[in-house]
Amino acid sequence: MNQTAAFIYAHPDDETFLSGCLIRQLADRGAKPILLLATKGDAGKKNGSLQQATNEELAAVRVKEMDKAAHILGLSLVEHLGYPDGKLNTVPTEAAVEAILAFINTHQPENVFTFGEDGGNGHPDHIAISKLTTSAATSGRCPSVRRLFYVASETLLTQGLSPAISVDTEPNWAVKAAALRAHDSQMLAIERYFGSLASFPEHRRYESFVLAWEQGIWFPPVTGEASKSVPK
Repeated sequence: MNQTAAFIYAHPDDETFLSGCLIRQLADRGAKPILLLATKGDAGKKNGSLQQATNEELAAVRVKEMDKAAHILGLSLVEHLGYPDGKLNTVPTEAAVEAILAFINTHQPENVFTFGEDGGNGHPDHIAISKLTTSAATSGRCPSVRRLFYVASETLLTQGLSPAISVDTEPNWAVKAAALRAHDSQMLAIERYFGSLASFPEHRRYESFVLAWEQGIWFPPVTGEASKSVPK
């Protein structure tokens, strides 16, 4: 397997929260997972010694944390657009879509992963990166992209959609936990979501994704072909 899979999210740590085990599986199976982040997380929570840090100082810390997590997960590369954290919905849409198109066309992924339209939890940055990535991936201007996946959310599931990919984190929980710990500046938020990290919380056990678009068709029926190049 030599396919490239692009994960396009808003903040450092989104990749591990939502898809850390999927990324590690892809890397272990010979694929090339890559990551594009819209922001450097400069408006994130400031824990411990970082409480007095400026946004610029926090951004520098989070980029280094991201590099450490990327190594743990097996990401082939990480790029940051550097847009302001918490204000992604104010970024000029056309310029942001062009930046995502440039990333996609440089690295030629077949599969693209991002948030659903609701951002998963309603976060404005998550919603914004979903809209921007969807516009780019389905524009017809990036011919390598065959499929767009959305992180499964209650909104999508209550619409009757079923995950095309569902990864059990139990076998690779130690890897995911290590990558989460790499994002040390955000540990309070991480522990609120996952607990102590000693073991996976049952309600966070699976990383699941809905097939949103495949070669021009929105929310197609999921078949074996739909997920052939990504592990289920």
